[in-house]
Amino acid sequence: MAADDDLDAELIALGSSGTVVAPATLPAAREAVDEQVIRLRWRRLLTWRDVVAVGTFVVFAVMLTLPLWLNLDHELRDDPQDQAFFEWMLAHGARVLTDGVYPFFSDRMNYPDGVNMMANTSVLAVSLPLTPITLLFGPHVAFNVFLTGALAFTGASWYLVLSRRFVTSRLAAWVGALFCTFAPSMVSHAGGHPNIVSQFLVPLIIWRTLELRVRGRSLRNGLILAGLLIWQAFINLEVLFMTAVGLGLFCAVMAVVRRRRHRGEFLPFVRALGVTAAVTLAVLAYPLSVQFFGPQSYQGLAEFVRNFGADLASFAAYSRHSMAGETAIASRLTQNAAEENAFFGWGLIVLFLGLLVWMRRSRAVLTLGGLAILFAAMSLGPRIVLNGVDTGIPGIWALLHRIPVLDSAVPTRWAMAIAPIVGIVLALGVQRAADMMRSQPASRGPIRVAMITAVAMALVPLIPRPMATVQMDPVPGFVTTGAWRDYVDDRHTMVTLPLPDSSYPDPLRWTATTGQDLRIAGAYALLPNQNPQDPSDRTAMFSPPWRPTSGLVASIKQGNPIPEITDERREMTLADLRFWRAGVVVLTPQSRDIELLRTMSDLLGFRPTWIGGAWVWDVRELVDDPDTVLTGGEPF
Repeated sequence: MAADDDLDAELIALGSSGTVVAPATLPAAREAVDEQVIRLRWRRLLTWRDVVAVGTFVVFAVMLTLPLWLNLDHELRDDPQDQAFFEWMLAHGARVLTDGVYPFFSDRMNYPDGVNMMANTSVLAVSLPLTPITLLFGPHVAFNVFLTGALAFTGASWYLVLSRRFVTSRLAAWVGALFCTFAPSMVSHAGGHPNIVSQFLVPLIIWRTLELRVRGRSLRNGLILAGLLIWQAFINLEVLFMTAVGLGLFCAVMAVVRRRRHRGEFLPFVRALGVTAAVTLAVLAYPLSVQFFGPQSYQGLAEFVRNFGADLASFAAYSRHSMAGETAIASRLTQNAAEENAFFGWGLIVLFLGLLVWMRRSRAVLTLGGLAILFAAMSLGPRIVLNGVDTGIPGIWALLHRIPVLDSAVPTRWAMAIAPIVGIVLALGVQRAADMMRSQPASRGPIRVAMITAVAMALVPLIPRPMATVQMDPVPGFVTTGAWRDYVDDRHTMVTLPLPDSSYPDPLRWTATTGQDLRIAGAYALLPNQNPQDPSDRTAMFSPPWRPTSGLVASIKQGNPIPEITDERREMTLADLRFWRAGVVVLTPQSRDIELLRTMSDLLGFRPTWIGGAWVWDVRELVDDPDTVLTGGEPF
């Protein structure tokens, strides 16, 4: 049998016996064998080996996230702002079910403009099922369940798909799934992006896409794949997009190289793909229209984000989250701790290239290798950087990053798409070694030692460290006791000092704790830029447009001196409070809180009241009375 037919034969005849159908008989044997194989597969859905393998992924996921479970008053050290953001999203999902609110937009943050939930990662496919946990234990615990479950389910999904569709060796499937789930990029994003590590649908999408070529099942296979795509769209569109690009290129190449021996696959594939496209677009048409054209939608990411490329040297380095990694080196080679997407290390690079050479007769494996190289090139961004130095050499992303849809992708994350490719090739490589040991008993010992040594040298340095956490600031009693309800109602919001942003996300956690009954001004979310000097610029920003009061407070928080408080500043502050429809201004103990307290007191003309661990200014009369004018009041 030709090596380039191996993958096809396994996809059709993989069963408990490991029998492979010869390529010449594949078209005729497909229909006769397929039903029998499916019956056998479902009859032996899980063996004890499968249970042990799946259990290891649960154990590893718990071990990685254990610091969050042991310290429920802690938050992620490297990306607390995104953790608070997803806790807020989990509260939104619960509110959709309990209050029947509109799922694709919310005014609980960034009032009065609100937040486009489709243009942000609303994770409705996760937040809705987790509603009971969110309501019973709160969004903070629900986040821990989200993150831990994302890793465990992703590992289990990869293992089951690999073991049933790609390889016969359970060990090979386990090794491949282990890397797909706990690759450095996955562990990095686990530090704040549970939506990205929720990749349990990716192996299913790959499997069902390859199944589109089965004759006589176009409608069934198309509907199944459409359901998976729709589900993934409400977890993370970026992962779905990368999966679609990789699968599309792989299928296109394989269609060309297999066109002579497998002429009967093209038309069934196209018919089933048409069903998938029609159903998926029909269901997602409205949500996507809200995302791209609805209120608070944006057009592409900011220029500085679109320039976030992977440092070329990072591919051979080790992530700070890996046992062999060093924080100082990793910090020099990446934008932040949550975006260490390309840290594979020399050992894995050598092993991966060696496997490509070893299995070079398989066109499927070579195609996977080509995709890995393409994604690596795309991840470098518009200009290639080496060891933190801009080489001035343009990357292929320079030709792509202004294309619609691609302008919303972060280039460095294309390196993250390499991990599943490496995992699949690892599984196929271990399977090839297992086959050689069975067919060549005399060489069993050397083959086993060589494979174990190569895999260990590549993967042991990548063993992840438990996630780093720090104690988070508690939600003030003013919020937890419900005292805020005396000031905030359907006509008023809470304004915090400073307003929430990437450096101060705590107010998002406050409103999440209340089940989003509390409405706040300001936001940490993707929002359109509203530059009066360039009204056409609607690229995404991570905070609302600048306002005089939010800018003043942010400046003081950053350590700048307090400017002179004039009546003009007071007038601008009052205008801002009326824009936000503020009912109360709240300041909790934090760095430079005395300066912030003095400034706001001078602006409003009166001192705050200490209530439930927070300084509180009741501003309802100022905001509601249009005739009120702020002038210099009692000095602080």
